[in-house]
Amino acid sequence: MVIIGQETSFDESEVFELYDSVGWGPWTRDIARVCRALVNSHLVLAARDESGRLLGLARTVSDGEMVCYVQELLVDKGVQGQGIGRRLLEDLMERYAHCRYFLLTTDHESTREGAANHAFYRRLGLIEHHEQELSAFGRRVEGS
Repeated sequence: MVIIGQETSFDESEVFELYDSVGWGPWTRDIARVCRALVNSHLVLAARDESGRLLGLARTVSDGEMVCYVQELLVDKGVQGQGIGRRLLEDLMERYAHCRYFLLTTDHESTREGAANHAFYRRLGLIEHHEQELSAFGRRVEGS
């Protein structure tokens, strides 16, 4: 059984273990910073098993009215494919259904992880910006 709930405090070791399981090196290099970011987020949902083990999380940056940005959605590599990510994202989509913009950033579909990510988000009804005649811009990410 997987329990999804809102969390406001975070244990660095278990956050490190989760982020490390999916290979998010830029995050695991400074896990204290990641935990501060989680605390300062609009909402963090965690998925845990019956024993309390952290299986996944989703966090948002939002004004709570017009815009919801899903900053992170990740599920431990060992339990991916069990519907945990789907449950987390569906919960967020329901909570932020009133927002005009509900968006996230993921790897380009030409990358190793990107094709699966794009398929996952499309199955949940999300579409790319350009399909809505919108564009997204950002500063270049170091190391890209």
